Amino acid sequence: MEAKNQSYTVPIIMMILLFGMIAFVTNLAAPMGVVLKSQFGASNFQGMLGNAANFIAYAVMGIPGGLLLQRVGYKKTALIAIAVGFVGVGIQYLSGHASETSAFTVYLIGAFVAGFSMTLLNTVVNPMLNTLGGEGNKGNQLIQVGGSFNSVMATFTPAFVGILIGERVAQARITDIFPVMYIALGIFALVFFVLLAVNIPEPNVKSASDSLKSLMTGAMKFRHFIFGAIGIFVYVGVEVGVPGTLIFWLTDPALGIGAGTAGSVAGTYWLLMLAGRLIGASIGSTVSSKTMLTFASFVGMVLVLLAILLPTSTMVSMPGFQVQGSSLSFVFAEVPINAMFLVLVGLCTSIMWGGIFNLAVEGLGKYVAAASGIFMTLVVGGGLLPLAQNAVADGLGFQPSYWVPFLGLAYLFFYATIGSKVHKRAESVRI
Repeated sequence: MEAKNQSYTVPIIMMILLFGMIAFVTNLAAPMGVVLKSQFGASNFQGMLGNAANFIAYAVMGIPGGLLLQRVGYKKTALIAIAVGFVGVGIQYLSGHASETSAFTVYLIGAFVAGFSMTLLNTVVNPMLNTLGGEGNKGNQLIQVGGSFNSVMATFTPAFVGILIGERVAQARITDIFPVMYIALGIFALVFFVLLAVNIPEPNVKSASDSLKSLMTGAMKFRHFIFGAIGIFVYVGVEVGVPGTLIFWLTDPALGIGAGTAGSVAGTYWLLMLAGRLIGASIGSTVSSKTMLTFASFVGMVLVLLAILLPTSTMVSMPGFQVQGSSLSFVFAEVPINAMFLVLVGLCTSIMWGGIFNLAVEGLGKYVAAASGIFMTLVVGGGLLPLAQNAVADGLGFQPSYWVPFLGLAYLFFYATIGSKVHKRAESVRI
C-alpha cells in the first residue's frame, strides 16, 4: 500500500522538464544556422547541417534506444540520456572556444551527440510520464501536460536565440548563444541529480517470444504501415523545414529583418502547433485520424502554395521582439505575407504525428512495438528533408525551396486518402 500511496510529484516535474528539453535542444539547431552562416560564411545547406546531425542520430539510435530501455529500465535510461545530453551541449559550448578552423566541426559533433540524447529521451519520457501518472486518463493527462510544455519551449528557443543575436545578424557568433547553453546544461545537471536521488517505478517490460528481426519483418508485411513509416519521415521533415528555413529567409539581408523579429515570428509556428494539439485533443474522440490528416495536409498544401506564389512585397504585421541597443521591446513587425502563411502551417502539422501513427499501426497486433522503433528511426527525416530544402534555397532561392515541403504535404494527403487503407494481404497476417 505504501508504494501505491507514494508521491511521484518530484520525478513527474523532472520528466516534464525533460519533455521541454527535447524541444529546447532540438529547436536550437535551426536558429544556430543563422550564427553559422554569419561566423563561417556557411551556405543555407551548411547552416542546416547541425539540424541534420541532430536528427541523423535518430536513425542510429532509434531501435537501440528501445532495447536499452528494456535492458536497464526507465531510470537508468533517463540518466544515461541526460548525461549524454549534457556532454552534447557541452561540446557545442566548447565550439565557441575552438579555433575558427575547427569550431564548425566541433559544433556538428556536439549536435550529433545531443541527438543521441534526444532519441533516448523521446524513448523514455512518454512511457515514464504515463507510468508515474498511474496510466489511464491520469497518465495521458501528464503526457498532454508534457507535450504542452514541449511546445512552449519550442516556441521560446528560436525567439530567445534571436533576442541574443539582436539586430547584429551579420556579426553573430557562437559565443552570443552561450546563455542558451548555460540553461540547457543547468537543467540537465539539476534533473540528473534529482532523478538519481529519488525512486521511480520500473514497470516490468514483457519480453516478446519472437526475435526483434522477426517482429520488424512482420511489421513490414503491412503495406499501409510502410506508407505510414514513409509518412513519418516526410512529416518530421516538413515540420522542421518550414520554420527552420523561414528563420534563414527572414534574416536574409535583402529583407532587413533583425534576428529577434525573425526568431519570434518563426517561434509563432511552434506556438500554433500547441494550439493545434489542444484543438486536436478536444475533437479527437469524434473526428477520425483519417479525416484530420486529410484536412490538415490539404490546408497545409494551400498555405505553402500561397507562400510560394505570392510576392514578398506584400507585407503584414506579426508579433515579435525587437532588440535596440540593450533594450528589448515587443513590436508588431512588418514581414512578407509569405511568412504568415508558413507560420499557419504549424496548425496543420500539429496533429499529424498522432494521425499518421494511428493509421499506420492499425491491425499490427504484436508488431506495434517493433513498428514504433521503426518510426523513431525514421524521425531522421527531420534532418534530411530540411537539408534538401536548403540545397534548393541555395540554388533557386527561398520561395522555390518550399516546393520540398509542399511535395511532402502532398504525399501525406495521398497517405490519408489512399495509402492508409489496410491492404487485404496484410489483413491475413493480423495477430
